[in-house]
Amino acid sequence: MRIEPMKGLEDVLLIHPDLHEDDRGYFYEVFNEKEFNEKTGGKYDFHVLQENESKSCKGVFRGLHFQKPPYEQAKLVRVLSGHVVDFAVDIRKDSPTFGKCTYAKLTGENKLQFFIPRGFAHGFYVFSDEAVFEYKCDNYYNKESEGGIRWDDKDILLLPYYNTVGKFTMSIKDMFDTLDYSPIILSEKDKNRITTLKDL
Repeated sequence: MRIEPMKGLEDVLLIHPDLHEDDRGYFYEVFNEKEFNEKTGGKYDFHVLQENESKSCKGVFRGLHFQKPPYEQAKLVRVLSGHVVDFAVDIRKDSPTFGKCTYAKLTGENKLQFFIPRGFAHGFYVFSDEAVFEYKCDNYYNKESEGGIRWDDKDILLLPYYNTVGKFTMSIKDMFDTLDYSPIILSEKDKNRITTLKDL
């Protein structure tokens, strides 16, 4: 496994697994807790306690979600099929990168994984007809501590990737090849969300 810190938000990690391919197909180790914690110097002390899977259709945006202390979750996420752009936003108030966003293109083909530490909000947008998404979490879900930020918060750098007519802009299109961008589809909870970065 090769671990790459994200430029500008080095606490967020992009993980490249060691993929072994031949005429029969492929094999790779999806996650090795010991290796991950050794390669990150024990900084995250990441232990998987819960694993979730979701399926979403094209245009769905899930997020930006987080859990409040003491029930924060670090997440290791990947796409089993389809393709998404996955976002992480620093919501640690004492952090010099508070409010900054980073993102990665995750697909069933590229096998990349995105590590979002505690203290970050997380969300993703689906570009393919559907996507199956897997989350490994280091803490259990706690409904009472669930939090979220409006996906279109003007103080988060997510906004430059979106314009007023409900389409992502050319800048991210150029970065992510020629993916087809559809209007945003939100859950009722996310549609009615009023919390912004300034409210945290």
